[in-house]
Amino acid sequence: MGAYIIYLALILIIPIWAQSRVKGTYKKYSKIATSSQMTGAQVARKILDDNGLYDIQIEETKGLLSDHYDPRKKVVRLSSGIYHGHSMASSAVAAHEVGHAIQDAESYAFMRFRSALVPVANFGSNISIFLIIAGFIFGMLELATIGVVFMGAAVLFQLVTLPVEFDASNRAMAQLVSTGIIRNNEERETKKVLNAAAMTYVAAALVAVAELIRFILMIVASSED
Repeated sequence: MGAYIIYLALILIIPIWAQSRVKGTYKKYSKIATSSQMTGAQVARKILDDNGLYDIQIEETKGLLSDHYDPRKKVVRLSSGIYHGHSMASSAVAAHEVGHAIQDAESYAFMRFRSALVPVANFGSNISIFLIIAGFIFGMLELATIGVVFMGAAVLFQLVTLPVEFDASNRAMAQLVSTGIIRNNEERETKKVLNAAAMTYVAAALVAVAELIRFILMIVASSED
């Protein structure tokens, strides 16, 4: 019973808490302007140029916190609030996405590994649950086991994402400070924004691992019957 409660906590409570935290933190610090008064787009452009990444483009995209770096098209896409905002949240998010562009330019190992995992991870996340369910319904543990293997690839992708995201945040902080975009008294608040965003990835990884362990235990229990 205790294990089941822990499992439910991982699956339900932690992701909700992480999402609530990142939205609350973003809402709070999107109202506090940085001393530099630079928009997210200006922050991104300055850091990119300071690192010699003149070919990386910056585009405005729709959605709330839909910011991302596209390594295929070499584009940093910033949501409207981040793109035009002068806040600590805007600077932090913009710098984080540029951190991914710097990783790409430097061939950061974990980023390369994650990119290599994308095809198998996408395939695994789409088909694994169907193979597992079919395996249990028809009493074919071998099929369920194959599903778990595919799920494991998707979980590995989630785990590899963690160092990629944390490294991008560390690069973001270093760039924001070294370029003078934020002052010393603004570092603490900026870190809160980056840490809150990172928790969503930690939560996703915990849920993925918990799901994988649950199905492994189910297969083990079924094989012993």
